[in-house]
Amino acid sequence: MRRREFISLLGCTVGWAVTARAQQSAMPIVGYLGTETPELFAIRLAAFRQGLSEMGYEEGRNVIVEYRWANGQYDRLPALAADLVNRNVAVIAVPGSGFAALAAKDATKTIPIVFEIGLDPVTSGLVRSLARPEGNVTGITSLNLDVAPKSLELLLEVIPQAKSFAAFINPTNPVTSGIITNGLEGPARALL
Repeated sequence: MRRREFISLLGCTVGWAVTARAQQSAMPIVGYLGTETPELFAIRLAAFRQGLSEMGYEEGRNVIVEYRWANGQYDRLPALAADLVNRNVAVIAVPGSGFAALAAKDATKTIPIVFEIGLDPVTSGLVRSLARPEGNVTGITSLNLDVAPKSLELLLEVIPQAKSFAAFINPTNPVTSGIITNGLEGPARALL
């Protein structure tokens, strides 16, 4: 499944959550918490809107979407999440950021939070378990560090003479940088 399909699934899941949690107002409000800018998330936004559309929701017609963008400043995410909670949104969508999902989780224990992230939601502290997330947080992950050893094994099959590999990690994201680094170091040491 491609990333665009993941985000479309996120939109569908948010649409389901909006339907399940009817608001008192005429139009439900969906909160969207993004780590970067709308321009950098253009593909994700299109897929998110497609997912909402597949559930019968059209922005401005029968749902309002309140966007909050951190513009790459992760320290702003807790305040942005709190602002969405204060707007009494029906659900908070968090595409592509474990740190943003954690900020949303810290901001509310009652509003449903739907995430799409590239790390293990259990290890990062978002959910208690994959089978039973519990609480108000659920979502999908597109990266599973359990497959890291297999990825490295495949690289060694392709380049058997390799003595080291590099991984591109965003060091400004405190959630993913540590988890990804720790998840890759052990398997790399065992295989190289």
